[in-house]
Amino acid sequence: MFDKWKKATKTIDSVAESAFAITPSDDNQLAIATRSLYIGTGGDLVVQLVEDAAPITFINVISGSVLPIRVQKVLSTGTTATDLIGLN
Repeated sequence: MFDKWKKATKTIDSVAESAFAITPSDDNQLAIATRSLYIGTGGDLVVQLVEDAAPITFINVISGSVLPIRVQKVLSTGTTATDLIGLN
């Protein structure tokens, strides 16, 4: 496959080039920090951002949202949003 953008300079503002499903866990960090987070089915989202020691809650996140947040952990306690996808 030809990729016109393969050699383009990548920054934090670049479009995502990979994605992975996220299963919330109170114990385990993600294998790789996200560039952004897709919320398939809305609800509350409890995350620990890459620079933070404590989690934060995003309340009533809308289905289909893409949050431009760098996440190291999505906690199961308090998270009601589902179908979560990490984008990088």
